[in-house]
Amino acid sequence: MKRVFSGVQPTGNIHIGNYLGALKQFVELQEDHDCIYCIVDMHSITMPQDPKELKQHILDVAALYLSIGIDPKRSIVFVQSDVPGHAELSWILTCNAYTGELSRMTQFKQKSKDKESAPAGLFCYPVLMAADILLYDTDVVPVGNDQKQHIELTRDLAVRMNGKYGNMFVVPDGRFLKSGARVMALDDPTSKMSKSAPNAFSRISLLDTPEKIKKSIMKATTDSEGEVRFDIENKPGVSNLLNIYSAFSGRDVEDIAAQYAGSGYGAFKKDLVEITVDAVTPIQQKYEEIRQSQELLDILKDGAERAGAISEKTVKRVKDMIGFGAC
Repeated sequence: MKRVFSGVQPTGNIHIGNYLGALKQFVELQEDHDCIYCIVDMHSITMPQDPKELKQHILDVAALYLSIGIDPKRSIVFVQSDVPGHAELSWILTCNAYTGELSRMTQFKQKSKDKESAPAGLFCYPVLMAADILLYDTDVVPVGNDQKQHIELTRDLAVRMNGKYGNMFVVPDGRFLKSGARVMALDDPTSKMSKSAPNAFSRISLLDTPEKIKKSIMKATTDSEGEVRFDIENKPGVSNLLNIYSAFSGRDVEDIAAQYAGSGYGAFKKDLVEITVDAVTPIQQKYEEIRQSQELLDILKDGAERAGAISEKTVKRVKDMIGFGAC
């Protein structure tokens, strides 16, 4: 089977954009792939974090992994910082990456905008992401469309190292959602849904209460036209809500739009609230069962051991090929 690797940062609550954009793929892929799923806590410290909150968020994400249907018997689930190979390979790749290509990374530009200086980790974290992937001889990386540039860098680094030293790395492929499935902010449908946005009603988190979900959807930006119609250019707010409705219901957006022809936005939003609550309720129930359990800690320990065994072989191979070690 082909191997899959992907990960999520433990910063803030995971929202439906994360779920529909990446996590839902995680569950689907474990049916016929060898899957490795990571909580990428080392990436999170490119920005300031409260240590106590970070520890809790790591466990929150791990519990959500299991709650959405990731099976630790079929997939490896672990915390990035528990496997030293990520940092070790990242340094080797950093020495083979170029400042020019890193300075062109869109997310670095966005996060460092209007700042006199930015942490070096923010500049170099795409290389750490590449190390995460290449460490496990990954074939497929399921990510959101906004990560395409980082996957391209990973491929470039793998090809570059293979050209220098021989058959060192598997060159991975990204697995992306169709362009229409991207979930945007509810208050600004021209921007993607974000965990860090100041407006809490711009997103729907997987652990939100039914009341919070209802308020977020009913406040969501639409337009004055009153027609439920899919048209991203002219009706981005309504189109975003149709995408969410479609993703949770499995129905085509055109079919959904036809159902609400002539009825305005009220009934459409009301039904979307119900569909969204029905989708996240089983996830929340499973989360409550496992979040405070010893089972969760045991799964992460076992996952780190299994991931470590794979990564050690890769690191040894790389070190041998580049000339490290006296024996």
